Amino acid sequence: MYLVVFRNRKRAGIDIAAYGAQAERMEHLARAQPGYLSFKSYIADDGEVVALSEWVDEAAARAWGRQAEHRLAQADGRTTWYDSYTLFACDAPRIHQFDAKDQA
Repeated sequence: MYLVVFRNRKRAGIDIAAYGAQAERMEHLARAQPGYLSFKSYIADDGEVVALSEWVDEAAARAWGRQAEHRLAQADGRTTWYDSYTLFACDAPRIHQFDAKDQA
């Protein structure tokens, strides 16, 4: 599994509806990409967004990063949507799991 964490803060006064429409389109396209596993996004109380995407491997994640329409959305992010962002990516993350259902 290859994990991508995208932390961002949006600029004040952006068109939230337009941003939402583009984000929805990107999620739809990502789901269709070979190697896509999952995507979730969370908003902190202070407005920071943390988006997590999982891919089968680094090649799949990088291919998504090079997808043409996604490249345009990335450019929009830098010029229009985001005040700041940080992207973290790693393969073979340490994984610890717990599921209360497993406890007898």
